[in-house]
Amino acid sequence: MAFITDTRTGGITISQRFAALRENFAAARAQRKIYTTTVNELEALSNRDLTDLGISRSMIKGIAMEAAYGK
Repeated sequence: MAFITDTRTGGITISQRFAALRENFAAARAQRKIYTTTVNELEALSNRDLTDLGISRSMIKGIAMEAAYGK
């Protein structure tokens, strides 16, 4: 009968995976904060201020998405 005696210890440990998960969560939370802050600030502007900036109300979420996520 054959037995496998090769054990692999390389790779990512559970603590490294958890640390990466925390970093990803923090980055996503920071991006979400940029998005909501941008939306709130632009929605607080008057229609005249938005027109002066060349922005319509329908563009606010798209602008916030680009500011936060670069898309």
